[in-house]
Amino acid sequence: MTTGTLYLLPVPLGEDTLDSVLPADVISIARRLTHFIVEAPKTARHMLKAFGTPHELRSLWMQELNEHTQDKELAALLAPLLAGHDVGLMSEAGCPGVADPGANLIRLAHARGIRVAPLVGPSSILLALMASGANGQKFRFNGYLPADGAARIDAIRKLEQDSAKLKQAELFIETPYRNGALFEALLATCRPQTLLTVARDITTADEMIVTREAGQWKKQGTPDLHKRPTVFVLYAG
Repeated sequence: MTTGTLYLLPVPLGEDTLDSVLPADVISIARRLTHFIVEAPKTARHMLKAFGTPHELRSLWMQELNEHTQDKELAALLAPLLAGHDVGLMSEAGCPGVADPGANLIRLAHARGIRVAPLVGPSSILLALMASGANGQKFRFNGYLPADGAARIDAIRKLEQDSAKLKQAELFIETPYRNGALFEALLATCRPQTLLTVARDITTADEMIVTREAGQWKKQGTPDLHKRPTVFVLYAG
């Protein structure tokens, strides 16, 4: 039997941006699918309703894949694909498999001979890099920096040193309610001439993407980042 295709189904980064950030073909595929692996079912159902799925939401096959999913549970998620059904993998926001728990499942799909099809959609990491003015030829995404104060400062210093030495853009994120603390640590640690980009609420009506030297940020003050999805870019090259 021919296996189904695992579609990596991107979703908007914010509300009311569906048509502006997703191609019509992506929306069409989302409407066709009846099997989904999702990070959060409630959010996924809300998004599928926005996609305009013609199927009853209660009739959809939907399984969770999040940071609590164990590797031994992944094989069962591939069962519909091995039975010939196409399946959509959806993140909470943005693109599956990027800063997202879907990578292990995708790797297993490849090992089982299942076709993996990435679909075009918004990635806050890539969009932040594009708009930052930092080196788009050489960059690294570092995920979350340490929450502990001393460890966080050490991590920032190391990123700044690497960026200066390698002329490399350094991207990272934080749990939204800790954005302010991270930004203050950046200003307290970075050299005045180091460029810092704040990319907040990307693709939404409240989007703010600004690049300034750390010394300029100190004079301008801290933007409102509390509980706002934000990507930070550091460039000392």
